[in-house]
Amino acid sequence: MKTVVGRRGFTAALASGLAWPLQAQAKDSALPVPASLPEAAGLAAARGEPLVLLVTLPGCPYCELVRRNYLLPARKESGLQAWQLDITDIRTPLTGFDGKPTTAAAQTKAWKATFTPTVLFLGPQGQALAEPLVGAAIPDFYGAYLDERLVLARRAVVALR
Repeated sequence: MKTVVGRRGFTAALASGLAWPLQAQAKDSALPVPASLPEAAGLAAARGEPLVLLVTLPGCPYCELVRRNYLLPARKESGLQAWQLDITDIRTPLTGFDGKPTTAAAQTKAWKATFTPTVLFLGPQGQALAEPLVGAAIPDFYGAYLDERLVLARRAVVALR
């Protein structure tokens, strides 16, 4: 028996077949999401590292570039404490630095970190340790900008001890 698929059926089948690997790829490249900012910052401080938070948006190709090419490799290779917060997430509970319940959307709005991608470098109390890295418009220099801020943030962590 031969099945005849029209153009719409073929397009839908093709699109769903292509969407699955892209969804798996996005999930594979996700950074962890903290349940508690003080706990995540405490883990980072115990390692002598800043808490690095990627403010992200689902489907943002620049966020994916920063995550996949910079933060995930640094997390795997050097143990960088990199996490992500989705600016649209209004459901997942998050404990703020003040100990009160919040969400990623509310917290990023409070920080005025509404442009994606933004990378924040925070200390154990939630204090900024380096200037946020906003956007990813110049990929040739992004690694240098990230490294520069990590050096500053790490120095600040050492100074806090």
